[in-house]
Amino acid sequence: MAQSEMYRRGDEVRRQLLGEAYVERANRTTYSDPVMRKFIDVATETLFGALWTRPGLDLKTRTLVCVVSDAATGRDAELAIHLRMALRQGWTEEELTEALLHLSGYVGVPLIREALLTASRIFAEPGVEG
Repeated sequence: MAQSEMYRRGDEVRRQLLGEAYVERANRTTYSDPVMRKFIDVATETLFGALWTRPGLDLKTRTLVCVVSDAATGRDAELAIHLRMALRQGWTEEELTEALLHLSGYVGVPLIREALLTASRIFAEPGVEG
């Protein structure tokens, strides 16, 4: 994919949110597959480049929006990614746990139980920030 200015901005934000090591590891593994490479190229330009760089919300708030939406829709694989981002942006494990617990009254205990299992796994990762 030709790298537009939006792609370059998106790549910069993606690396800021996830960290250089995570992005490089994902690029060597998941995104080395040609089909998945197309996915991350589109996501880098449209999601990270267009949405994450918009004015109006800081990156910390945007990560919490993603955590909440992932938990509410049962997207545990994405939740793991966004929890890592949220921790890197300064949310604490306690704050994220409380946000997830609060959701249980609105989206249901079974969804949030799964989200908390994912959170526990992410919080236990060596070197995870937060």
